Amino acid sequence: MLTLDAIPIGQHVRMVGFRHQAQGFRHKLLAMGLTPGVIMKIVRLAPLGDPVQVMLRGYTLSLRKKECQQIEVEYADGNTQQQDNTSNTSAVNACFSR
Repeated sequence: MLTLDAIPIGQHVRMVGFRHQAQGFRHKLLAMGLTPGVIMKIVRLAPLGDPVQVMLRGYTLSLRKKECQQIEVEYADGNTQQQDNTSNTSAVNACFSR
């Protein structure tokens, strides 16, 4: 199963659930709107990859890489394969060119 930390920038994903190790902060994430079925978009990554900024339900949320590793997702269009990695590369290049 895919986890949120493996999704490139710009991709839309649907949350499937949490891994069993996420019990410690599961209630916190649920309270912030991360519920199964919600559609999220990866907006950006910090230069070192942590935190990850996602957009869901009309707001942006920053999550630590450790939290993203516990969130199971699928691509919103139903595909299980990565579609286009060029947006991830261009976003990283834009970050370093500033």
